[in-house]
Amino acid sequence: MSPLRDALRELPDAVFADLLESDDAYRLVLDVPGVTADTADIFVDGSRLTIEARREKDTPEAFRYVREDRPLFLDAELPIPPEADGDDARAAVDRGVLEITLPKTDDGSGQPIPIDDAAE
Repeated sequence: MSPLRDALRELPDAVFADLLESDDAYRLVLDVPGVTADTADIFVDGSRLTIEARREKDTPEAFRYVREDRPLFLDAELPIPPEADGDDARAAVDRGVLEITLPKTDDGSGQPIPIDDAAE
């Protein structure tokens, strides 16, 4: 699991991540403000977890950006432990917190992971 922990340290400063493990699964919790299920894609392919997420910001009509310090486009490819599998993986996003749960199994294959949006 140390390659995954090391990879999480390399995420952008705007993204905070927690990694949890139980006997049956791994859970990755990412703070990605402004990201929704519609603006994120997550895939597991063998031993790699790919996360692409973007923040969409609404700018009031009378305003324009003078300075923008909160851009977010996350494009991360993370190694996952060999016993983690995407077949039954699930993800949910709620108020900018993305949780990805990867069950532990013996067989892995590349699968897109559906994302539930708590706001819907």
